[in-house]
Amino acid sequence: MKLTIQNGGFGYNDTCLFRNINLTVDNCEVLAILGPNGIGKTTLLKCMMNMLPWKEGHAYLNNADISSIPGKEFWRQVAYVPQAKSSAFNYSVRDMVILGRSAHIPLFYQPDEKDMEIVNRVMETLKISHLADRSCRILSGGELQLVLIARAIAAEPKLLIMDEPESSLDYHNQLMILEKIKEFSKSISCILNTHYPEHALRISDKALLFTGGGRTIYGRTEEIITEKNLRDAFNVNVKIGNVPLTTDNYRYILPISIVE
Repeated sequence: MKLTIQNGGFGYNDTCLFRNINLTVDNCEVLAILGPNGIGKTTLLKCMMNMLPWKEGHAYLNNADISSIPGKEFWRQVAYVPQAKSSAFNYSVRDMVILGRSAHIPLFYQPDEKDMEIVNRVMETLKISHLADRSCRILSGGELQLVLIARAIAAEPKLLIMDEPESSLDYHNQLMILEKIKEFSKSISCILNTHYPEHALRISDKALLFTGGGRTIYGRTEEIITEKNLRDAFNVNVKIGNVPLTTDNYRYILPISIVE
């Protein structure tokens, strides 16, 4: 699944959030989107999915303009994980994950044995089977985040779009989600917003970094996530280093000081 944005731009009234965004996410690639709070990362995801109309430019899914793709056809191919907030619906965890199958279930039909096998397998993979009968209203933020990810994976998408999927999670679950995203990307394309540049270095092939004033820079992750670019984007001096281990070499990012 290939997603392309050509000259994408969006703003409210006279305020421009971003402009001239050009990027491609090829099959089985991971794109990380980074930038300060409130700069437009979630809005960009919504424009990608036609939840908000572009003010400028277009987005294409396998060369088809996303705005021309019928909704049910689009959601058979794309799944979205929003930021976890308290649930307004008194669904059980199992029922919430079953909702991920809705684009594959004909109108007025119930989930069949195959649907339930997929739902149970996904819950087991994300280690939330023990929550299956619990109401989503009483989950912690981290638990709800895992449920929303499970709902998206149950859809068996070709493109997975995630808004801060590791937010509200402890170290263990953050690492589990990063490992799962890397595993998913062997067969599907993934796009995620993240506040963790280290996570982008760990799992993404490409990165889009918001640098302020509606500007972005885009390219291979190791070329975009540099000390200079992070300093320019976040107004923070950082140090990027390496931790060599027996099986791999891990890169870390240490924030040093605020740029005065």
